[in-house]
Amino acid sequence: MRTAVISGPREVAVEERDDPVLPGPDGAVVQVSLSAICGSDMHFYDGDIPMYPVAVGHEAVGTVLEVGSDVSTVSVGDTVLVASVAGCGHCEGCTTHRDPILCESGAKVFGAGELGGAQADALAVPGADFQLMRIPDGIDDEAALLLTDNLATGWAGAKRADVVPGSTVLVIGLGAVGLCAVRSALALGAERVLVADPVEGRRARAVASGAIALEGPTAEAVLAATGGRGADAVIDAVAKDATLDDAFASVRAGGTINVIGVHDLNPYPLGVLMGLYRSITLRMTTAPIHATWPELVPLIQEGGIDTTGVFTHHFALDDAAAAYAAVAERSADCVKVTLRPEGWA
Repeated sequence: MRTAVISGPREVAVEERDDPVLPGPDGAVVQVSLSAICGSDMHFYDGDIPMYPVAVGHEAVGTVLEVGSDVSTVSVGDTVLVASVAGCGHCEGCTTHRDPILCESGAKVFGAGELGGAQADALAVPGADFQLMRIPDGIDDEAALLLTDNLATGWAGAKRADVVPGSTVLVIGLGAVGLCAVRSALALGAERVLVADPVEGRRARAVASGAIALEGPTAEAVLAATGGRGADAVIDAVAKDATLDDAFASVRAGGTINVIGVHDLNPYPLGVLMGLYRSITLRMTTAPIHATWPELVPLIQEGGIDTTGVFTHHFALDDAAAAYAAVAERSADCVKVTLRPEGWA
């Protein structure tokens, strides 16, 4: 089969690898029909996380080709989405909390070395009853892809930032996850969602969803917009040192910061004393993907949250190098791209 492999900074190729095999009696093999490049994939591409070579991708929808004897929730031929983060599916963390991060065997991410990459023709999926969900009625392929990671992360980002009706929220970074966080905060009843991003066109996309764009230095703009009080909740969808600084400077006393962006491998100098004096809550969240589905699926089906306009470009799998280069421009018009093994007519 073909799979996209990053072998060094800015080095992407589509390679031939052995076809995936059934990963045990509780596993499945999925033929990938559509995958996507995530902002976290770009950390391999940019060299922030130098794990090479790595078969990349953790967002996929497709068709079940094979299932193990213990699988009961999906069958061969079903159209499914694959959760980006995998757990064993059997422990308390997986079964009770529906959160692979709490898996007693340790969470694993597709396309990060331990499991195969989803930017491929096919994918071996362990714990299929836990990892896979039949795509529900009213959910198109792009919405399903967002449910594998980005929308679930934006939703968890807003909920764990303590967004409540009437609150003022700041979202820093308006890639796909940041845009999903904006829409999630609004769906949770935020009165105002302020947004910060250096790319004007991305701010315009957020404004089209109901956000308020900030101009100039972020913390100064937030304080000006809130009468000096600060935002009730801050969602950092970037997690660079500069955006973390902005988050701490922009949150009100007693407010909450939730970091959902992926930092590099270097330590961040955290101002603990100031956080203590101001009673700031700091959370860092890898989304419990599976636990978000019961809330998000009905919201999408009923029109309570918009999933359109996040994907902007579409590439064939064979053109993965061009797709990554397009995302790396971080332009106003290219926010998120899909990769399709069969190509696009």
